[in-house]
Amino acid sequence: MNAAQMYNLMLADSTTPTEWAVYGIAVAATAFVLLRSRTKAKKDPMNRPPDVNSLAQQRSVERQMQNLLIELSEMARQVTAGLDTRAAKLDALIREADEKIAALTSLRSSIDLNNSTPAPAAAPPPCAYEPDPRHLEVYTLADQGQSPSQIAGQLNRPNGEIELILALRPRS
Repeated sequence: MNAAQMYNLMLADSTTPTEWAVYGIAVAATAFVLLRSRTKAKKDPMNRPPDVNSLAQQRSVERQMQNLLIELSEMARQVTAGLDTRAAKLDALIREADEKIAALTSLRSSIDLNNSTPAPAAAPPPCAYEPDPRHLEVYTLADQGQSPSQIAGQLNRPNGEIELILALRPRS
């Protein structure tokens, strides 16, 4: 069958207007779907106009950040000024201490020159610890080699007390 015969066959076939309407609707729907999918793929969210509320929020955040930076720089200036003041005070105190040390050194050397007699040797500091008389018995018995429980039995004192007294005994 050739093309002419097919064409004649198609013309001979009677199509109703309802069928033509259905064919037209199908073609229109197909075209709509194809065109719509192409336009959706081409839309870029960055191309749409900016939202007025989001711009206002951005500007508000920018202002807050600027205010925060101003506050931080002010605080840094205050801290730096406080540190500078303290450093100056420390320098003055060090200078004053150096002057007093120099004065004491010169005074000491002048006293040593005036007195040819040697300065008396400093007495050794007194013993900082004098044992409690109540503990002397415990120390004496411990020095004789008795155990804390034996000492507690002889002195009628609790075993924990004797152990504590011995544990706190200064080393000599």
